[in-house]
Amino acid sequence: MKKRTALSLLAIAAIGTLGLTACASGSAENSGGSQGDEVAGLTGTIGAKDFSEQFILAYLTSGILNAHGAETDANIQVVGSANVRAALESDEFMGYWEYSGTSWITYNGNTEPVQGEEAQFEATKEADAANGIAWLDPAPLNNTYAFAIRSDKAKELRVKSLSDIADLPVEDQTFCIESEFSTRDDGWPGLKSAYGIDVPDSNVALLDTGVIYTATQKGDDCNFGEVFQTDGRIKALDLTVMEDDLEFFPVYQGAFTLKQSTLDEYPGIADVIALMSSKLTTEVMQDLNALADVDGEDPEDIANDWLTEEGLI
Repeated sequence: MKKRTALSLLAIAAIGTLGLTACASGSAENSGGSQGDEVAGLTGTIGAKDFSEQFILAYLTSGILNAHGAETDANIQVVGSANVRAALESDEFMGYWEYSGTSWITYNGNTEPVQGEEAQFEATKEADAANGIAWLDPAPLNNTYAFAIRSDKAKELRVKSLSDIADLPVEDQTFCIESEFSTRDDGWPGLKSAYGIDVPDSNVALLDTGVIYTATQKGDDCNFGEVFQTDGRIKALDLTVMEDDLEFFPVYQGAFTLKQSTLDEYPGIADVIALMSSKLTTEVMQDLNALADVDGEDPEDIANDWLTEEGLI
């Protein structure tokens, strides 16, 4: 989600090829019956970053747009946030789901987040309007950074918030984080400063993102693991997320983004996506992500099943 990958000329060239040839083997265009014709004539590819939540969101979007008259497909082959954004800017992608904090910090060059979910979203929307990119009304989901601990250990240590961690004995303040997070201003250095966490390097294990969840559940390498708030493994592994009581982490609220020119031509896109986006809470995305990351189900099937269950296709 929040990888800050540098965009090379080679990557740009690859995007063009992927946009034409590397769409997912199945599209959502046949996923359901007609629900209307608000976006009749709309064609294009819905993009996604390279993780399950984004795959599911792409298929959800393609599916509901097609049920209202569009002819779209989903491309889940592009790697890296910067590459997906570039694909939108170059019209290889008609649109994709982005996160407010990512655009605010990465694409618009701001170093400090805006506190408050609504304020952060509106600031991001305004900044991207200058880039010709429109943000539709956001979903309730917030895929921000968080720290989690196995639930039984949280009760034992009597911790509920990040402020509580700093009050623990140093030997209990053990952490699993990913390497990128260890150097980010909105990551480990800033978190330590904001919450007064002062531990030796030996208390911090650098692990791959996926490994952090299981390591936190086992409790051998760390008590507290860096997680993403909508990840389905939080619930599946019975982890408890610590409250960010000082609101240190940026808000990463999800919304569908597209060129303003596309929205001007097909204003019905906003109405169709709104039918779905209001239902996509953090808890709903945790459940959908768990189907992919825990149960191993196909993201396209997950999307089509959910749209059907919700009566959207």
